[in-house]
Amino acid sequence: MMQVGYRKVAQQQTFHNISYLLLSLPLGISYFVLVLVGIVLTVLNVLIIGIPLILLFVAGIWRVAAFEHMLSRKLLHVQIAPMATPFPAQATRLQRFLIHMRRPVTWKSLGYLFLKFPFGIFSFVITIVFLVLSLALSLVACILTVLAAPFFLIYAIATSNSNLNGAALRRNLPVIITMGGLTLLPISVLNIIATLWGQFAQTMLGMNQNALRLAEATAMAERERAKAEQAEQGRRELIMNVSHDLRTPVASIRGHLEALLLADQEDPETQHTYLQIAHRETLRLGTMVEDLLALARNDSHELRLQIETIDAGIIIEEVYQAMMPLARRERQISLVRELPLHVPKILADSQRLRQVLLNLVRNAITYTPDGGIVAISLAPTEDRYVVITVADTGIGIEPEEQQQIFERFYRTDSSRTRSSGGFGLGLAIVQNFVSAMGGSISVQSVPGEGSSFHIQLKAA
Repeated sequence: MMQVGYRKVAQQQTFHNISYLLLSLPLGISYFVLVLVGIVLTVLNVLIIGIPLILLFVAGIWRVAAFEHMLSRKLLHVQIAPMATPFPAQATRLQRFLIHMRRPVTWKSLGYLFLKFPFGIFSFVITIVFLVLSLALSLVACILTVLAAPFFLIYAIATSNSNLNGAALRRNLPVIITMGGLTLLPISVLNIIATLWGQFAQTMLGMNQNALRLAEATAMAERERAKAEQAEQGRRELIMNVSHDLRTPVASIRGHLEALLLADQEDPETQHTYLQIAHRETLRLGTMVEDLLALARNDSHELRLQIETIDAGIIIEEVYQAMMPLARRERQISLVRELPLHVPKILADSQRLRQVLLNLVRNAITYTPDGGIVAISLAPTEDRYVVITVADTGIGIEPEEQQQIFERFYRTDSSRTRSSGGFGLGLAIVQNFVSAMGGSISVQSVPGEGSSFHIQLKAA
């Protein structure tokens, strides 16, 4: 079977080679006329007008060479390196032209297109002659086989030679018809010519190995430079955002402590109010520090997870018991959970999953009006995943912002106006933790009606 498959591939390649050799003549004539007319017009243009036509001529030659590059790969099946690396993003047209003119492949491709014309004449003539020769030899072999068959049969009957029976003749018929492979010799020569020209195209239409390695090294260095610039830009934005967000709670704590120092010491209610506000702001600062540490560990690949088989329902119940009194006391919000039976366990880190759900539930409580509902639910899927959903009847998220809410320090306009709003780090941490546990998170939201965050984790 492997021999049959190899023979079929070889036959297809032979057909492609012959097709390429026959196409070389019309293509060679077209290339020659194009290059010759282009050179003449360019010279006249330089003498009379200037150099605008040079740009058009070079671009046209490059496009034709690129077409020949593709044709050689498709028909001759040769591995040709790319013709050139992309131009720098900030390069002007003049700079691109100068870079293009300094490329060796620009001039090699021009020589290739010139040589395509004589090669096209040679390949077309030799292909026609050899095809006719192959057909003639095959016809002669068939005639000789038909004429010689009765003599073989008489000889076999006279000598009772079992080696000349019908089965042996059928087995050896291909060898007899091709005259021992002699009729296939012209086809083999055509395959050799096509292979040699393919190697020539490989040399003329592609970058050499040194230039290719240099281009790969340059591209890698450019990617690393871009990553370094992006990291530096991220560091600057982080410092700016942290500095900006720290000022509000610090100023609030300082202001209330100063007011407490100046307040009437005999008014315990005022003291208690100021201390409550200062305590709440210190909690916000502590949350921000923990969030920053979590992001730093994730960026430095020091975030250690203990993935194990856990019951998601237990984690949801813990989060519910922790957040339900807060939701009811501060916002008169009803926090509910839906835990169906027979839900498979999941593969996750229990501590990180608890932190993820606390973040989502805290956000839902913060952005849900008084008297609203926040629900935590759990459901299996058909493809061995479990989905945890945190839904609310809050203010919702605009469609254009739903893809940005997972970015660091991103907050909607409505959240920026809230004194109780977070620092824009919670959802970024949620996405990092969920991805680290091998899951995904998505959001569905309708402004004015509420939002639903869906966490999909693998079932154990």
